[in-house]
Amino acid sequence: MKNKVLLAVVTILSVILAVEPKSTILKEIEVNDFSKRIDVKDGITGNVENKELEDYVVGVVAAEMPASFDMEALKAQAIASRTYAYYKMIHSDKTYDVISDISDQAYITNEQMKEKWQDDYEEYYRKVKKAVNDTKNEIMTYNGEVIKSFYFSMSNGYTEEVASVFKESYPYLKSVKSQWDNPSLKNYEVIAKISTEDFCNKLFINCQSIVINNQKYDKTGRTTEIIINSKVFNGTDFRKLLDLRSTDFKIQISESEVIIKTKGYGHGVGMSQYGANGMAKEGYNYHEILNYYYQNIDFSKI
Repeated sequence: MKNKVLLAVVTILSVILAVEPKSTILKEIEVNDFSKRIDVKDGITGNVENKELEDYVVGVVAAEMPASFDMEALKAQAIASRTYAYYKMIHSDKTYDVISDISDQAYITNEQMKEKWQDDYEEYYRKVKKAVNDTKNEIMTYNGEVIKSFYFSMSNGYTEEVASVFKESYPYLKSVKSQWDNPSLKNYEVIAKISTEDFCNKLFINCQSIVINNQKYDKTGRTTEIIINSKVFNGTDFRKLLDLRSTDFKIQISESEVIIKTKGYGHGVGMSQYGANGMAKEGYNYHEILNYYYQNIDFSKI
């Protein structure tokens, strides 16, 4: 079990939640240099490598958010990624802090960035590196504690309550309207077609007939429960079983295939990356973006 002692101190001035310009004063958190390194487990090989936290954040931002996004959105992503990593470092009871895939945060190496970006590598690397450097050591806290900064790709117009997805409760992760996520975005609505045989096999149901008895939704329009052939699925499990883009889905059934239309992409909790980019395009800075998607937080420096 890792023992990383983080000494939190002193200044008490909070950042007011708003989407309007506000001055931001960072609390200082004193930590030793060891606490600015992170143990990353490779999701494929299982090898664990100790990395500088800021270098790790560059690899996460490069993997998690399109580098073509606005700089303020990339800065918001850098802080969300660093905060999530730091939360995991504090709470780790394993021989590593994070895994380098979506079970924690996706992470890519410099070589993988070159392969991903091709001719745009130099431009995109400088851009991502700047977003990380400009927010160096900055994290989000709530009542003096590092937050669990979930984020995702694109909402259906509203972010999701954390309890609906992760069965946890955090006062800074509440549903908010995200009007920047809308049909004007590419792949906001996606239609997936699955053969009836595959549909039944993935759900472990009898395929002689497919009957949807009930589909319940929460206030954000996402599915909380669906009953198919008398078998009850919660929305999150159903999404995973069929590898759907989100839990906002509608189903049509024919003899040979099942057609499922989804809105948005991801679990829906915390910051919407496309929403952050939409806000940035409207002139909001990264503190304002983060203050919108994470409620009543403070910003601190480690």
